[in-house]
Amino acid sequence: MFVIAGAAGNTGSVVTGTLLAHGKSVTVLVRDDRKAERWREKGVQVATASLDDAKALTAAFAGAEGAYLLIPPNPTAPDVLEYSARISDALAKAVQSSGIAHVLLLSSIGAQHAHGTGPIRSLHHAESALGAIAKNLTVLRAPFFLQNWASSIDAVRNQGVLHNFLTPERKIPMAANADIGESAAAGLTNPTRGRRLVELGGPEDYSPRDIAQVFASVLGNPVKLETHPLDAVIPTFTAIGFSQDMARLYREMLEGINSGHVAYEGKDAPSQRGKVTASEAISQMLGLTATRSGSGLA
Repeated sequence: MFVIAGAAGNTGSVVTGTLLAHGKSVTVLVRDDRKAERWREKGVQVATASLDDAKALTAAFAGAEGAYLLIPPNPTAPDVLEYSARISDALAKAVQSSGIAHVLLLSSIGAQHAHGTGPIRSLHHAESALGAIAKNLTVLRAPFFLQNWASSIDAVRNQGVLHNFLTPERKIPMAANADIGESAAAGLTNPTRGRRLVELGGPEDYSPRDIAQVFASVLGNPVKLETHPLDAVIPTFTAIGFSQDMARLYREMLEGINSGHVAYEGKDAPSQRGKVTASEAISQMLGLTATRSGSGLA
C-alpha cells in the first residue's frame, strides 16, 4: 500500500492514477473527511490527516510500502518558511515513528542551496529533515512546471501578450505535471536503499521566448512576449492575493532562476527526462486536447 499526499493536486493526482492503473493499493491523505467519499467511490482508502499533524500521519504511514510527500504551497502564509518547516518536521517525525520503509519527496532543482532560491528554501529544509530520519529516501527534484504558464492564458487569449519575469532568451528546464507524477510513481514502485536523488527535466529546455512562440503556434495567432522588471514582482503578486512574504520569496526565486543559481546539482543535466513537450502541455491547458493522466510506470 502506498500513501499519497496532495492526491487532488497536479502531481499527486497523476501519482495516484498511475498506481491505481497498475493495480496498486493506495491510501490518500485528506484534511477534511467530507472530501473522502469521492475517493472511496474509486476504491481508494482514505486517511484523514493534516500534513502538520505528526500523530495522524504516523497512523497513516503504518504498514505502508512507501509514501509520496510534498509541501503544499500556501501563497497567503504570512511566514512561508515557518509554515513549510512545520510540515516538514511533522512529516519527518511521522516517518521516524511509523518506521515506513521508503518515502519519495517532491522537491525542486536548486534545493541543494540553503539560500537565494525563494520558496525552494523550504525544500532544502525538507530534504535535510527527511534525510536525517528516513530509512530510504528518494528526492525528486522537479524543474519549472510547464503548467505555471497557465496563469498567463487569459492575457494570451485576450491581449495576445505573454507576461514574464524571466530572462527572455535563457533556456531553462521545464517539465509537465504528468511527467513529474509518473516519475514519482515509478520511484515509489522501485524503492531505493539509502538516499537517491533524481533530477527531472522535460524533453528539452525552453526559454520564455520559446513559450510565447508555442502559444502563438497552438492558437494560430501572434503572441508578444512582454518581460517585466523584477521590481514589479512583489506588487504584482500581492495584488493577486499573495502575502508580502511569499511575494518577496518569489522575487528571490525568479532572480535565482535568471542568474543560474536555481539549477541542477548534477553537472547541469537531468538524470531523467520526461516526454510531454511544451506544445502538448499548452494545448492541454488551452483545452484543445484531453488532459493526460498517469498510465505508465517508467
